[in-house]
Amino acid sequence: MQTITIRDDFIKLGQALKLAGLVDSGVDAKIVILDGQVQVNGQEETQRGKKLVPGDVVSFQGHTFQVKKRAL
Repeated sequence: MQTITIRDDFIKLGQALKLAGLVDSGVDAKIVILDGQVQVNGQEETQRGKKLVPGDVVSFQGHTFQVKKRAL
């Protein structure tokens, strides 16, 4: 499982997909999210602005990543 590291308390789902390299742009993220192709913690998620917090797990097209917070 891949990990993405954030420095803030949360990251929006569309931004997380871009950071993980699973989509090329925010427009691409919007399309796949609205189309119901993305799962957060095992549940289909259709809100591009969904706030992900450390520990959340995102799945898309056979790829999975977990959100972690950067240690200080």
